[in-house]
Amino acid sequence: MTRPLTEERVHAAIRSALRGFATEPELASLDPGENLRTALELDSLDFLTFVERLSLDLGTRIEESDYGALTTMDSATGFLLSRG
Repeated sequence: MTRPLTEERVHAAIRSALRGFATEPELASLDPGENLRTALELDSLDFLTFVERLSLDLGTRIEESDYGALTTMDSATGFLLSRG
């Protein structure tokens, strides 16, 4: 049974999916409107790994056509909450 999607749950999933690409202090100081790929210097493979981790954690399929909705913490949160 998966936990219900709340803003806190989605934020935790995003942070968890980004671990290894950034330290906890870097993630904590990340502006919610800042571009994740730019701020964390994620290349295409890093971003794909982030999407796969997020998808597994939340139990939702994220299509390539949805990647544009995952550019910032704010946009990713809104997108994922709308799916849950």
